[in-house]
Order: sequence, then C-alpha cells, then structure tokens
Amino acid sequence: MYAIVSTGGKQYKVAKGDVIDVEKIDAQPGDKVKLDVLMLNDGKKVVVDAAALEKMKVTAKVVEQFRGEKQLVFKLEKRKRYHRCNGHRQSLTKLEVTTMPSAKAPAKKASTEKSEAADTKASE
Repeated sequence: MYAIVSTGGKQYKVAKGDVIDVEKIDAQPGDKVKLDVLMLNDGKKVVVDAAALEKMKVTAKVVEQFRGEKQLVFKLEKRKRYHRCNGHRQSLTKLEVTTMPSAKAPAKKASTEKSEAADTKASE
C-alpha cells in the first residue's frame, strides 16, 4: 500500500514507516503533520478521484529540521572576465510516515443508496 502525497510543491511516493526529506515545514520535532493525498493504491484498488481524496490525509511525524548539502552556483561569461561562485543550502524537514488512509469505500453509504433506489422503484 502506498500513496502519492504533495508538499512544498513536490510529490512523494510514501508508504507506512517511510522516512522522507521534504522542504521545510513549520513544525517542531515530535509534531504531527497531515499531507494532502493525490493518489492512493492499496494493492487491489487505485483511488484517483479528487472528491474522495480530498478527505484523505497521510499523517507524518516530524523527526528533525536540518539543512541539506551545499549546492554550488557558478556563473561565467566567457571573454568578459565575469565569474561568480555562490553556495546554497536548502532547509529541510525529515518526516516519518505514521498512518495511511484506507481505500475502502464506506459500506453504509452503499447500502443506503441501494435501499433508496429500491424504494424509488417500488413507489413507481
């Protein structure tokens, strides 16, 4: 069972127990955060319906806040004697996925819809 979640403008494939590094989230270590689900796969059924997924959330625990490795940004214009070297370190959050939503449809709604359809047919 896995889900595709969205945070920080990026998408991640996660399963229960996974540890992922995402762009910084405003939360302290130990806090729980909820991530938006874009797709859910439980091995038998794939859910991509936006209306159904709107209610589903993946819960993750913040493990730590840290900074990533330094990325060098080098600019050069040949024959102009121009060159600049800068560095960048992205602030990141390490998350551990604790709970996943279920892909099962609620049984009560299905039985209610069937009984309403039967009542409609019987009254005609």
